[in-house]
Amino acid sequence: MWFTKVSLRNPVFATMVMLAFVVLGLFSYQRLKVDQFPNIDFPVVVVTAEYPGASPEIVESEVTKKLEEGVNSIAGINSLTSRSYEGTSVVIIEFQLHIDGRKAAEDVREKVASVRPLLRTEVKEPRVLRFDPSSRAVWSVAVMPDASKGKAPSAVELTNWADQVLKKRLENVRGVGSISLVGGTRREINTYLNPQALEAYGITADQVANAVRNENQDLPVGAIRSLAQERVVQIDARMERPEDFGKIIVARKNGAPVRLDQVARVNDGAQEVESLALYNGQRTLLLSVQKAQGENTIEVVDGLNAAVVELKNQLPPGVRLETIGDSARPIRVAVQNVRQTLIEGAILTVLIVFLFLNSWRSTVITGL
Repeated sequence: MWFTKVSLRNPVFATMVMLAFVVLGLFSYQRLKVDQFPNIDFPVVVVTAEYPGASPEIVESEVTKKLEEGVNSIAGINSLTSRSYEGTSVVIIEFQLHIDGRKAAEDVREKVASVRPLLRTEVKEPRVLRFDPSSRAVWSVAVMPDASKGKAPSAVELTNWADQVLKKRLENVRGVGSISLVGGTRREINTYLNPQALEAYGITADQVANAVRNENQDLPVGAIRSLAQERVVQIDARMERPEDFGKIIVARKNGAPVRLDQVARVNDGAQEVESLALYNGQRTLLLSVQKAQGENTIEVVDGLNAAVVELKNQLPPGVRLETIGDSARPIRVAVQNVRQTLIEGAILTVLIVFLFLNSWRSTVITGL
């Protein structure tokens, strides 16, 4: 073989080629991206549409069937399934494997847009999502009240801190794609109407809602121009304190203003609970992190863990953080198993070569 002849005649050249391969291998190994599964594009598109208050039968007849008829004409569909729930329609379109997932999603969006005028006005805008296995959460942390570290904050205060401090700090970690907050209780100004007062003043609930909506906003009016200057005019009418809502004028009766606190009670409270996160039976906040596409899962998780360690010294009283989900752990175990297998295989290969050749010099050359 010509390569063998060249190597025997030029040992220095053969040694340099071998060293070049070794350096290239080490350089590539350090920069090799590691993940549990390869990046596979599954051509599956999911369409969801909400019809609040509708029964499953109405959702099927008014939403699901129309969406199915609209997307059924797309080429390359392998299977089309749908599910109708109370207030929600879900249509799953599975394409053949040779179809590009992005193009399939665009075709579905076009068909859904053409079907949208046929749906009732009460149906919310349908959402078209691609099925992406890499979009699953790779890491999650629980934010829990801890009475041993001081007075525990309220649910609203804990949610505000997690959303404004912890979430923003984790979003700055390299490789983080998005963070979702589950189990939060956000602040809300609740208005409880007094039916007797509304009837006495002859005011409807729609008048109250319109008054609150129109009075609590900032509006640009325009600009005042002169030869020397130009001034921008803006109405700053957004409420700054909860008690300011009670001063809103709802209507006028016999020339006298009727304010909101005369027909309703304003309470600075919390929103209704829409999601719940439990850890060991205790209510908590859960922050789930999704990595950006193509990023190394282990590096992203290491950055998140370092950020949590840094934040633990800045936690407010009565709050503790605990990592409860780490997708990098099975990846580390798998990589360690592969590394251990390679080392064991190399050692066994060298021993077998030595047993057959019975020469340390030949064994070393072959092992290298």
